[in-house]
Amino acid sequence: MIIEGGVSVKAAMLGGRRVVEEIMLDKERHDKDAGFIAHQAERQGIKVTRCPREEIDALASGRTHGGVIAKAGPRQWQELPDLLNGVPFAVLLEGVEDPFNLGYVIRSLYSAGCTGLILRQRDWQRAEPVILKSSAGAFEYLPVILSEDPAEAVQFCQDHGLKTYAAMRKDAISYFEGDYRQPVLIAIGGEMRGLSAAVLAKCEQNIYIPYANDFRNALNAAGAAAALGFEVLRQRTYAAGERQ
Repeated sequence: MIIEGGVSVKAAMLGGRRVVEEIMLDKERHDKDAGFIAHQAERQGIKVTRCPREEIDALASGRTHGGVIAKAGPRQWQELPDLLNGVPFAVLLEGVEDPFNLGYVIRSLYSAGCTGLILRQRDWQRAEPVILKSSAGAFEYLPVILSEDPAEAVQFCQDHGLKTYAAMRKDAISYFEGDYRQPVLIAIGGEMRGLSAAVLAKCEQNIYIPYANDFRNALNAAGAAAALGFEVLRQRTYAAGERQ
């Protein structure tokens, strides 16, 4: 696959989730960012090819690559037991398949300290370059697990001590009332289909995001992920401060 743009290429090299086979740099680029990429590639034994911009344009799907692309292998996915390190903050995401939106969700979750994302099993390979770019590289750093049965994944988390929350308004408490200082899994659905009945049946507590007015429509998944994720970060940061 072709990875485009300096941010995505650096993340692919530093994230350790895939094999980067070759990096192609515009031969006219001699800035600090290009120098870092070339230096990092040399450290990792990755081939670097300096070539005309036209050659890079011919391989890229767009024109926003900035003269940097990489040839790389598929992403390596993680397994459910990888979620259990430390104090997990895991998220199960359903109903978000647009790669741009998924990338935005991943960017928010990784920034808030999410330690693992569970997605439904499917072939994501064609979408990976877009996910990587729209996530600003976070896709390469966040552990991602593909599950054929999301409800079973929720059960796995419960069996290993994670409190399971579902972002669902029915029979819910405000998300400010949840306790995220403990190991947690939060299930978030897309704004169109929401969470599946099987996942909702497995989760222990529904939570909702209060609005400032009587607006009836759901936040998109990226907005919900940001609100929920940073509440987890706030609680954990506050708890850490109390322990000092």
